[in-house]
Amino acid sequence: MQRVASQVQRAVWLNEVPGAILCAMISKMIVGVLGVVAIATPSLVSKYEAPPPSVPEYTSDGQMKLPEHYREWIYLSTGFDMSYSANGMQMDHHMFDNVFVNPEAYKVFEQTGKWPDKTTFVLEARGAEGKGSINQKGNFQSTEIMGLEVHVKDSRFAGNWAFFGFGDSKTAKMIPTTAACYSCHSEHAAVDTTFVQFYPTLLPIAKLKGTLSVAYLKETPEPAHE
Repeated sequence: MQRVASQVQRAVWLNEVPGAILCAMISKMIVGVLGVVAIATPSLVSKYEAPPPSVPEYTSDGQMKLPEHYREWIYLSTGFDMSYSANGMQMDHHMFDNVFVNPEAYKVFEQTGKWPDKTTFVLEARGAEGKGSINQKGNFQSTEIMGLEVHVKDSRFAGNWAFFGFGDSKTAKMIPTTAACYSCHSEHAAVDTTFVQFYPTLLPIAKLKGTLSVAYLKETPEPAHE
């Protein structure tokens, strides 16, 4: 590049009409740059495609389609061996629960402390591994997904919220409202039947916006004041 620059400067200095030559060279450079952009743009567009929409989708018979790109959504938190029962389920293995929410809903919550219609949560359960590579203590997540559950806010459902449990299928029927998950979320969730109390980036927002549920506030002791 330095060599080209020095030759350009010499040609301009020696010419009787330096302005004309300089303008001509600049014009050629602009045309060349535009040509490169025109060639590169299609490949860039094909490489960086827009993310798929994150609104809930359903089959003709009312089953929910698995939001397969949920791992590109907003990661909220991970629970480890959590149980909402005092007795708890006795398992012979450890579990991680990863929670994701669609980006559109997350942005609305940041601004209002509330969940909009079409909010979609995905809970991904993975087994815990203790032995692997250089690990000597503690646990890390396995590559195998043990379960997938979706909690969606959609005005098409009575009560606006519905649960879906996915196995190996790409679609799932709605879990009946008689299931314990509905009453548990309704009675103990911090915000609009969702367990915001377990999402460290969202709980402060709900407190600031004043959207914490009465039920949650009643069962949550106030911090001691010194």
